[in-house]
Amino acid sequence: MPEQDAMTNLLDRRILFVGGKGGVGKTTTAAALGVLAAERGKRCLVVSTDPAHSLGDAFDREIGDRITGITAGVWGLEIDPDAQAARHLDAVTEQMKQLAAPEMHAELERQMQMARMSPGAVEAALLEEVCRVMLEGMEDYDLVIFDTAPTGHTLRLLTLPEAMAAWTDGLLAHNRKSKELGEVLKHLTPRGSRADVPTPFDDPDEDPFEGMDRRTRRIAETLLNRRRLFHRARRRITDAETTGFVFVLTPERLPILETHRAMHALRQFDIPLCGAFVNRVLPADADGEFLRRRREQEARYLDEIPQALHGLPTRQVPMLPEDIQGLDSLRAVAAHLDRLGI
Repeated sequence: MPEQDAMTNLLDRRILFVGGKGGVGKTTTAAALGVLAAERGKRCLVVSTDPAHSLGDAFDREIGDRITGITAGVWGLEIDPDAQAARHLDAVTEQMKQLAAPEMHAELERQMQMARMSPGAVEAALLEEVCRVMLEGMEDYDLVIFDTAPTGHTLRLLTLPEAMAAWTDGLLAHNRKSKELGEVLKHLTPRGSRADVPTPFDDPDEDPFEGMDRRTRRIAETLLNRRRLFHRARRRITDAETTGFVFVLTPERLPILETHRAMHALRQFDIPLCGAFVNRVLPADADGEFLRRRREQEARYLDEIPQALHGLPTRQVPMLPEDIQGLDSLRAVAAHLDRLGI
């Protein structure tokens, strides 16, 4: 049994993010962790945030962008970033139309159509949905596992709550000339407000929207609710007792380098790191000259990984002789993870 570390009690957390370079087996690992959690009696939701969804392929069934039951104790969800962005921008467009004169509506539609082409708009909409799924999922499930996009996208996604909360503050500050919104801002941004610091009302019995007209109140409430969502998600993401991030990599040069960089970037934002799965390690009984040479190269990389990851706990997962698809093969991977002390 491996020594006690953050990987040993991995499934005791409420939220797990599984990330790494593309093509290293993140989806299989996330799905197998979900199956293992269910076998231990937990209700688990496995969520894919990767636009190139393969979660349904791993479970060998269609999932889509609605929570779908897969097997006893396991549910799946494939978030559609483009659909989320479209719904988000449709809602924003309707709100903006309420503020703009009718003769400006055509130009507004044109500007919002341009926004639909922006990758930032897609990521912002995806972030809001991830935050919502994470917080609501904790009410309905024992564990929520996020199968995330490749590392670069994941870094932006996990650090966006801070940036988006600051952006929301900026919108409120821009409206300081409005006395009503200025009053809201006083409650939202106490001394030196930072995005990772909660901003509750000073007086829970006070209505900061009192005296506003209906339109202004609706805008202010929307901004406040959005900011609250980002604050709550940020606190959950950085809570080491609740949340953990695990890497998946293969014993090869590029995945090692990318994991090394991602580890340092996530630590800068206080994301709790639990460890890494070194995937597709050649089994000792694999034979032949070609595999012998691959094993020699692999051994060098396996020796490098502990130093490259600065002692982050790791578990080795062997390469299997066949593709992993469907519950039976995922149960086999889950059984191996169980033997590793996960």
